Amino acid sequence: MVKYKEDFYRLYHVHYQQFPDDCMENIYWLEQAVRADFVNPLYAMAKIENEEQWEKYRNLFQMHLNLKLIEQHQRLARVYDKRAICFYDAPWRDEYLANLDKAKSCYEAGLYYWREARLWAEKANETKFRWLHITDLQYWEDERERIASAELDYEKILRRELARVDAEIAKLKTMEKNY
Repeated sequence: MVKYKEDFYRLYHVHYQQFPDDCMENIYWLEQAVRADFVNPLYAMAKIENEEQWEKYRNLFQMHLNLKLIEQHQRLARVYDKRAICFYDAPWRDEYLANLDKAKSCYEAGLYYWREARLWAEKANETKFRWLHITDLQYWEDERERIASAELDYEKILRRELARVDAEIAKLKTMEKNY
């Protein structure tokens, strides 16, 4: 029975070639994981020996789930995103506009999850956790550190993509439909 965060997280997987349905499935499982309860510390994905480790584990897990949600929304946006509009795209203007709106909503959803990920990273980066590292989840610790040092900044990436999509939408809107 799938009941806890860890169970839902195990259902998340990335295919070599990911289609929109695969992204939507992963988004569903990750969102279920965000809402679910944590498993007992005995069955956590890392060895938990005390309450401080348990608190940091929960913060890191929530941060990691939100980062994965951003990645999945970016993958989904790539399906609908026409990276460069050319003059010969005018006959399909309406279809491209609809797809770019979908891509834009995916990037905007990513911004929401970025705010959440940053919040959980800050909680996992409190001074009481300064010398406490969960070595079984070193990748999550690295993500936390990259967020704290601003080396990982999805907001900058997503805002750049949104600005580009807005420019492409503006370019499409100025085109004549019958070229």
